[in-house]
Order: sequence, then C-alpha cells, then structure tokens
Amino acid sequence: MTKNIMIVGVGGQGSLLASRILGNAVLLQNYDVKVSEVHGMSQRGGSVVTYVKYGDKVASPVICKGEADIIMSFELLEAARWLPYLKKDGVIITNTQKINPMPVVTGAAEYPDALVEKMKATGAKVIAADALSIAREAGNEKAVNVALIGLMAHSLGFDTEIMTEAIKMSVPEKFLELNLKAFELGAAYSCN
Repeated sequence: MTKNIMIVGVGGQGSLLASRILGNAVLLQNYDVKVSEVHGMSQRGGSVVTYVKYGDKVASPVICKGEADIIMSFELLEAARWLPYLKKDGVIITNTQKINPMPVVTGAAEYPDALVEKMKATGAKVIAADALSIAREAGNEKAVNVALIGLMAHSLGFDTEIMTEAIKMSVPEKFLELNLKAFELGAAYSCN
C-alpha cells in the first residue's frame, strides 16, 4: 500500500526541509520513498508543491488529482487550491496563516473568506491550526514547517521517536533544539 503526501505553500516557508524530514522518517521505517523537487515560483513567493510518496515499492513521486492521503499546507489559500488532489477519505492539515497572493496585493482580487468551512463543506477532513503561533512559542516563526509536521505525525501514526530522529538527521545542529520544540508543540496541539 502506498501513501501519498503533498506539502503545499508559498515559496520560502520551508517545504524542502519538511519533505526531507518526512522522507527520513519514512526511510527509518524501512519503506521505499520518493520525494519530488519543489514545483512553482518558490523564489518569488509563489505557490509551491512537494510530493512525498512511500510504500513497499514506489516508482514515481508524482501525485495526481484524487490521490493524496494527506495535504499539509503552510498557508490557508494553498490548502483550498490543492483540495482537488485529496482522496475522498484524506486529511488536510493546514496552517491558518494567510499570505496575500499577487492579485490580492494589487487589489485585483480579494482573499477568500471562510476557507476552512468551505473545505469542510466538500466533505474533507480538515485540521486547521495557527502553526505560526506554535512556531513563535517554540522560539522562531520559521519553524512553522516543523510545527505542522508535529500536527501531521499524529495523523500518519508515526512514532514520536522516529520523527525526532528524522528531525535530527535533517536539521543543522544549531537549529535542532528549536525544531524539536516546534515538533513537540505541534504534536501536543494535535492531541488537544
């Protein structure tokens, strides 16, 4: 059985580190894993997506519409944008942070309201949390990605020790304590 995870957000939010941590966590459990490159205008603050696919044998990291078991989103509008990729019984784990896309910045469009409610109305299971506040509590708002991984670990059924080891494998020593705290706070939030 293959599991499909999409990591979506806006450039500069740490999707590469998140995919590296998840990839290492899966490897530690002896699964075959494929992780895609980031697709999108990541250097310009545009929409980005990374795929993490794992199982007994995985041929390609690409995830098509209706195939994602989990979508982890760093930004609310990105969660809604990628909703068509979620399986019928899939889960969206999203940060409630809003980052205005260029059409909103220029005044050509308005940021949609009630996105969590609209996604839930489609039948999707949505776990929404203020991961930015969780990251700030850990010590740095750049740890949003690892706070979200903490939220997601519960949904994946991943053991805390495996996730901690994957973070140690993926994060430079000088940022390790911060990221471990962000993970712990995110995991604790998901248990509330």
